[in-house]
Amino acid sequence: MSQIPTIIDSIPQYNEHLGLETIHPLVSVIDLSKAKSMRHQRTVFNFYVIFLKDVKCGDIIYGRQRYDYQEGTVVSLAPGQVIGIEDNGQTYQPRGWALCFDPELIRGTHLFSTMKEYTYFSYDVHEALHLSRDERDLFLDCLNKIDSELHHGTDRLSKRLIANNIELLLNYCLRFYERQFITRQQAADSQILGNFETLLNQYFTSETLRENGLPTVRWCAEQLCLSPNYFGDLVKKETGRTPQEFIHTMAISTAKHQLHHTNRTISEIAFDLGFDYPQHFSRLFKSITGITPNQYRKSSEN
Repeated sequence: MSQIPTIIDSIPQYNEHLGLETIHPLVSVIDLSKAKSMRHQRTVFNFYVIFLKDVKCGDIIYGRQRYDYQEGTVVSLAPGQVIGIEDNGQTYQPRGWALCFDPELIRGTHLFSTMKEYTYFSYDVHEALHLSRDERDLFLDCLNKIDSELHHGTDRLSKRLIANNIELLLNYCLRFYERQFITRQQAADSQILGNFETLLNQYFTSETLRENGLPTVRWCAEQLCLSPNYFGDLVKKETGRTPQEFIHTMAISTAKHQLHHTNRTISEIAFDLGFDYPQHFSRLFKSITGITPNQYRKSSEN
């Protein structure tokens, strides 16, 4: 039983893999219950896929993490991501829905220019979207509109209408995710933010700061077992500030303490904070405080 991921390069290839007809080479709405029985496998899709699963799948492997994939969850995959369950030799009947669309479908459309706004395509699978009944109905209504347009026949408005309906679905998912952020248990959110603050405090009092420079948002997210996009969206939603702003604020707070309580030069403080060049530190300091480090030191002496 091979554990090497299967690479699916095109939508027709995926339809053939499922034993289904291809209506359009760049987009497909798939009723997974109509697919043939399959064996579990890990898969790389080289196009966008949004899954709504209506069956408990067990432990899905996404990247290097496992997720207990419950019924009624949505997972969004960008091209090149790996998802699946290790082959155990058994077959199963898929249930649920999938929307697949190739980046070429939306090239030149409004959606192509706004895809970066749908950061949930880069969330880890354990950050999946859990739909309410009403949200599920809206989700399926969007799929039905896309499927109806696929069966309508091609004319000059076909691409625009398909792209518009995909964009509508993505916007609904964005709204549903914002609802999920709000309805998450407050204790869980507070714990993440508290862990983030603790992580920064520990980092800024360690030798790692001088050796490696300021921590990146990606590094912080990895320490908290979150994807960078999900982590950034959560912090922004809860505090109104980005993780990067938190990191910079911590750096300037540390610098202020040294400027006020030590005789260390600006360059020494900059190097202690992991800056390769003192002018980069001074530029960040002024952008946050409105004054230079030297001006701050002089004002604190008065």
